[in-house]
Amino acid sequence: MLLNRRELIAVGTAAAALPLIGAGPAEASWETLTTEPFPGKRDDISFADAAHGWYGTGKGDLFRTTDGGASWAKVASKPGTFIRALGFVDANTGFIGNIGTDYYPGVTDTTPLYRTDDGGVTWTPAELGGKTITGVCAIDVLRSQRIYQGKLEPRLVVHAAGRVGGPTGMLRSTDGGKSWTVSDLSAVAGMILDLKFFDEQTGLLFASTGRDPATTEGLILRTTDGGKNWSVVYKSGRGAELIWKASFVSRQIGYATVQSYDPNRAQQLIVKTLDGGKTWTELPMVQDAKARQFGIGFIDEKRGWVGTAAGGFETRDGGKSFTPAPIARAANKFRVVQDGAKRHVYAIGTQVQRLTIA
Repeated sequence: MLLNRRELIAVGTAAAALPLIGAGPAEASWETLTTEPFPGKRDDISFADAAHGWYGTGKGDLFRTTDGGASWAKVASKPGTFIRALGFVDANTGFIGNIGTDYYPGVTDTTPLYRTDDGGVTWTPAELGGKTITGVCAIDVLRSQRIYQGKLEPRLVVHAAGRVGGPTGMLRSTDGGKSWTVSDLSAVAGMILDLKFFDEQTGLLFASTGRDPATTEGLILRTTDGGKNWSVVYKSGRGAELIWKASFVSRQIGYATVQSYDPNRAQQLIVKTLDGGKTWTELPMVQDAKARQFGIGFIDEKRGWVGTAAGGFETRDGGKSFTPAPIARAANKFRVVQDGAKRHVYAIGTQVQRLTIA
């Protein structure tokens, strides 16, 4: 439970809205959206299109917008559920990941994954065939195609994995969530915090080597057979570290945060890949022991943001250098949403914020 207490201390209560700083003539500034106050950080936000989006809380509340974040309404509340991850396919269908019991206080729900087909109003437990995993920290929705009787048909592949504190496992569906396979991954990772699949066979897990926050090392695993086998492509070699979140701008180029729980380590790091996750390079971010990292998001190879317990940081040179950005503390997830010629970057943590880039 050491990780819980440290994370809660680092996050604290909800941050006040930060002043807005202009980022250039072609774009607006980061704006803090009006949402229901929440003590601590919210973990994930998901958009099906430019108008329809959702975010959840550790109290089991699910909020929806139909106007691109200008307004939010609570559409469901399930006390005892900790909404850790979201993945929406369209305005109606999506998946909701729950952290599970025996880690965070007040969580009583043992169902790791739900499906909704009415925009989040009602939730149905995923049919796992009698097997299960303890909890979910990340959901990946992949739109694919298959050849069937001489025609190309759409195919929806969904993965959900977790969790912080362990034990670890992954859920996989190749039919849009109708049926699932369940994998126990405790032999290859102590915690799983994020995942990314490029196709039905090739994917990455962002994880840690163990469950003890004092000794665990940051870990990235890669599969080329749909998750049957995993190989180590990055291990930090330092204790008290884990890989928290990742962001890919293409199949080849991606970034991830290296989260440290060593109070004596000031240097914060990210890692970058140029070959689809086969190899990773460490890049120094900032020298600040208080800037424990959470989410990361890039809009192209050069420009991106990192959320930390001390606030946000921005890079415009692919991670070579970072400057402070007016992002609220503990931004845990960044989502980039295309809206015609514009792009909206959403950040969720102690606040829900948006940056619009023309």
